[in-house]
Amino acid sequence: MAQDLETRLQALEAAVQNIDDQEALRALRYRYHEYINERKFAEVVDLFTDDATIDFGYLGKGSGRAELEKFFTGIGHVLTFIKQFVHNHMIQVQGDHGTGVSYLEAKTVAKGESFVVAGRYEDVYVRQNGQWKFKSMNVLPYFTVPLREGWAQEDRLKMGR
Repeated sequence: MAQDLETRLQALEAAVQNIDDQEALRALRYRYHEYINERKFAEVVDLFTDDATIDFGYLGKGSGRAELEKFFTGIGHVLTFIKQFVHNHMIQVQGDHGTGVSYLEAKTVAKGESFVVAGRYEDVYVRQNGQWKFKSMNVLPYFTVPLREGWAQEDRLKMGR
């Protein structure tokens, strides 16, 4: 009986830890978007490991802290307005490692023109010194189109497949 109780307690503790980890990873993802939306580009890099990689498709790639700082600072100069909205953040956690997928809608302004953006984030996370960070972040763009044009053209819809 005591062994059964111990087994059940360990399973319960593991389940609670998994929920805590998933919530911490959701907070990490949401903090990233808050920093982008509030133009806190210098703070974004602190959400990543020192050796993290990013692949943002046509926007560029980077590896390591210096390249990520350059990338996010550059985005701030190109986009005079940016508001991102993330959906359906699905997370898998195993110990100090995790993966996540989330979907993005964004409204941006570049060179005085409004754009509508949609895509998918694919993340790899790692816990370092008790804190979750992005190990890699990839963006699979579905479309980025001027608001005046829209995304209904057949060739644009095929981008997301």
